[in-house]
Amino acid sequence: VVPHQGEAGIRADSDWNVPEPELAVLSNSRAEVVAYACGNDLSSRSIEGENALYLPQAKVYDRSCSIGPVAVLAWSCDPSRAAVSMRIERGGAEVFAGSARISDMVRRPAELVRVLHASYPLPEGAWLLTGTSIVPPPPYTCEASDVVTIEIDGVGRLVNRLVRVPHSGATA
Repeated sequence: VVPHQGEAGIRADSDWNVPEPELAVLSNSRAEVVAYACGNDLSSRSIEGENALYLPQAKVYDRSCSIGPVAVLAWSCDPSRAAVSMRIERGGAEVFAGSARISDMVRRPAELVRVLHASYPLPEGAWLLTGTSIVPPPPYTCEASDVVTIEIDGVGRLVNRLVRVPHSGATA
């Protein structure tokens, strides 16, 4: 996980990578929502598309997630009616822009947190990313030096430059 202004990663062994703007929800050990932030859940769609069992490899790798710029305490904001937007720039030019409303999510953040904690002990709590409906369509794929800006009303603006993550060359 990288912070605001950190370098988020794209897999070198995938030819279709996309950022996904999401509401990041911080829960405590009792499955209570305590804070919100902006999240970027980078995904390697070509790996994910090969086989549903490859989802962990497509989603979990070095620098695959960014959260920030701050954690906004849950009792000081209500993102349920907020808009989420994402803008991607390449060489200073906008190559994608999209937005959605958190209220359009099928499940509320607190519901997702309860499911996460239901069968998984989290003594320190956890960050959960809620999913997204904003995904750049093909032919867009991330390139090193793209700048991804994710903004959620009342929560903040997360900005990351993308870099290619080194790969060992291993294949399955």
